[in-house]
Amino acid sequence: MYVRVFAALWLLACVGLGLIAWGFQAPFAYDPVGPRAYPLLLIILMACGSLWLLLKPKGEATPAFDWAMARRVGLCIAALLAYALLFEPLGFIVSTALAGFCIGLLFNGRLWACALSGVLLGVLLYALFDYALDVPLPLGVLRFLES
Repeated sequence: MYVRVFAALWLLACVGLGLIAWGFQAPFAYDPVGPRAYPLLLIILMACGSLWLLLKPKGEATPAFDWAMARRVGLCIAALLAYALLFEPLGFIVSTALAGFCIGLLFNGRLWACALSGVLLGVLLYALFDYALDVPLPLGVLRFLES
């Protein structure tokens, strides 16, 4: 029951976000698809997930509320909020590495494995976006790497 209520509310949020994203326009043409394609793609994927939760046949019973899981969800939201706030000052690589590390620990990862995967996530995603896709990302504290 709660899952379907959440899915309906999330679907309404997706509709609102879609209307906002539809209005995104760049004052100049910097790429062929424009600035609205990526947000709209994410919103469509979230809406599809919401529809699946709304329309799926009755399956397993919803588990009882668990305070430990609620704490993890809260910490995950805090980590993602910190990621958003630290993205510009620390730069993509460092903030992504820290977020990956923290979220890995939330999912009971081992300390060294989370640290290594966080660093690899930051460096490899930066290389993908900056070199392969030509999307400029902030370097933040690693500005000395600019060539």
